[in-house]
Amino acid sequence: MSKFSEYNFANQKALIRVDFNVPVDKKTFEIKDDTRMKAAIPTIKKILNDGGSVILMSHLGRPKEGPEEKSSLRHLVKHLSELLDGKAIQFADDCIGEGAKQKASALKPGDVLLLENLRFYKEEEKGDEAFAEKLSKIGDVYVNDAFGTAHRAHASTAVIAKFFPKEKKMFGLLMESEIKAAEKVLKSAEKPFVAIIGGAKVSDKILILENLLERATDIIIGGGMAYTFFKAEGGNIGSSLCEDDRIETAKEIMDKAAEKNSCIHLPSDSIIADKFAADASVSSSMSTNIPDGWMGLDIGTMACDMFIKVIHNAKTILWNGPMGVFEMENFQHGTKAIAKAVAEATEKGAYSLVGGGDSVAAVNQFGFADKVSYVSTGGGAMLEFFEGKELPGIAAINK
Repeated sequence: MSKFSEYNFANQKALIRVDFNVPVDKKTFEIKDDTRMKAAIPTIKKILNDGGSVILMSHLGRPKEGPEEKSSLRHLVKHLSELLDGKAIQFADDCIGEGAKQKASALKPGDVLLLENLRFYKEEEKGDEAFAEKLSKIGDVYVNDAFGTAHRAHASTAVIAKFFPKEKKMFGLLMESEIKAAEKVLKSAEKPFVAIIGGAKVSDKILILENLLERATDIIIGGGMAYTFFKAEGGNIGSSLCEDDRIETAKEIMDKAAEKNSCIHLPSDSIIADKFAADASVSSSMSTNIPDGWMGLDIGTMACDMFIKVIHNAKTILWNGPMGVFEMENFQHGTKAIAKAVAEATEKGAYSLVGGGDSVAAVNQFGFADKVSYVSTGGGAMLEFFEGKELPGIAAINK
């Protein structure tokens, strides 16, 4: 049983770092996607059911010069109340001021207080100790349930923990499940282990590719980053996305894969367009022979078929990054086909972990989110975890 599940929060004020950095409409302040808020609800409810009170802290957006209306957590109060079955939510218009302290001090068992945006203070992102200490004073127990910010050494995620004794700091249920899912894939993956890595740039994925070469049986590469590999092999890629300064890196990755007996799969054919636009002219081509003036924006039919076979054979699957510009209908077939294949492999018994903003958006958009084993809430955090880095938000609790 987990430390969090064992802990009795009766008459305790639990200060929880949640990740409520959700997309909000700039004009109406309506929440466009409440996935991250929903993910925190089980942790909040456990504390309330124990007879504790809850103080929630988060950031929202990227405010540069202090408080701003569009980044106020005030806009989340109504929806948070709905997610907590109509419970009244108190709001403090600051996170460390006298008002916040007074409201926190007056909390009774079963109460919920939401603090204003942490990033209205520059000290949050700087990891300022004095700011972290002020935050720590308003709670009895510290719970980190924000996997999406675990890779940031900020005051509320990494520094604040030092002001709580070991028995009074812990991960929440979401954080526990994120770490368990990631460690299952990274440290105890059943083979064949297939990693599907997509996205625009090789430079964004170098470290994860290198780390996976030690572990994955097969690595499927799609998205814009694939064309740097094709150019490295001497192919004609037209005007497809390419990082010329990463061509040698791509060659090195291919060479290392051969040494490690990890099979890299590149898309043999591509769906190509004469411009990066939804109304572009569309055709298909072998990925190593794309005409001048045309660019690859999705994987082709043959690539889909080959990738699906590899995925169907997997026992463990990690998916980070789309196969093409799936936001445009003409170029979403590849990503949709991969999402379907991952769901089918999962149904047959494979363990599948999907992470990274675009991959998560894709499984949600195409209706496969509930057909994979685990969908991570942390894009950058999950990426750094699989790069083999120590995440400050995790290390702070484990110390």
